[in-house]
Amino acid sequence: MRDNTPSKIYHESEIASLWEILGVVWAGKLRILAGAAVFAVASVIYALSITEQYKATVMLVPTQSSGGGLSAALGRLGGLASLAGVNVGSGGGISETKVAQEIMMSRSFIEDFIAKNDLAVELAAVKGWDKEKDSLIINDEIYDIESRKWLQEYGKPSSWGLYKTFYSMIDMSETKSGLTSLSITHFSPHVSKRLLDLYVAAINDHMRERQVAKAKINISYLEAQIDKTSVIAIQGAIYSIVEDQLKSMMLAETSKNYIFNPVGPIMAPEKKISPNRTLIVISWTALGVLMLTLLLLFRNYYKKGWF
Repeated sequence: MRDNTPSKIYHESEIASLWEILGVVWAGKLRILAGAAVFAVASVIYALSITEQYKATVMLVPTQSSGGGLSAALGRLGGLASLAGVNVGSGGGISETKVAQEIMMSRSFIEDFIAKNDLAVELAAVKGWDKEKDSLIINDEIYDIESRKWLQEYGKPSSWGLYKTFYSMIDMSETKSGLTSLSITHFSPHVSKRLLDLYVAAINDHMRERQVAKAKINISYLEAQIDKTSVIAIQGAIYSIVEDQLKSMMLAETSKNYIFNPVGPIMAPEKKISPNRTLIVISWTALGVLMLTLLLLFRNYYKKGWF
């Protein structure tokens, strides 16, 4: 006896619908293949038109763990000093590495970095890199190399525009072990390396100068506190802190890699980071096949009045 239960009928209907879909796709296979070929050719042309980019990367080891050296010392001295009526501040502090990371991504630091190193051309006028000649390809509609003049309506790009360009080129993250991974991407592998070298040197110089200036302010403050007390023990403790600040200042002035020390020398990348042309072609072709298949099914069911 034939089984005519609703579940059996529904199952047979599903199978029939599936075979119908496969039949429609098979009947239109030549159209799908032709369309896929068009998508593949278009994706190849597009992929080849994208300029290659290279990423230089370096791992940085923090050389300064905390900026609260003076604060910690004053915190230990605070109880004794308060009995003598001397205000030496309170303890507390923040990691100097964290401070440096925030400064590196700040607009003021980046704009100052670009201006000091005259990087406007590399950031705004370059459109590629000639591997054979090992030279930058300059967009002659933006910048005239011979006269060294900007040809844009408003002349040289704004500091804000240069900041946004450079900011988009930076990739910085902190590893679980506490190291800082820093990368800069550019059309030229040699420019990306040079920019990374300059950038690491710039933050080390900035943090060194910052520490020296801070130490000088601290020393002036401590010397003022010495004049406020006649307690020999307090004076001796403050002199000891002044000595620590002098040592800190001397160390900063003589340290080339004051805040970050590269794990190894920064190397020019040999392989491009983008574009992934194979992935572009495969994804575009697959998308084309999917779109054409759906369009074919839609037209088939539209003729049947399903829509």
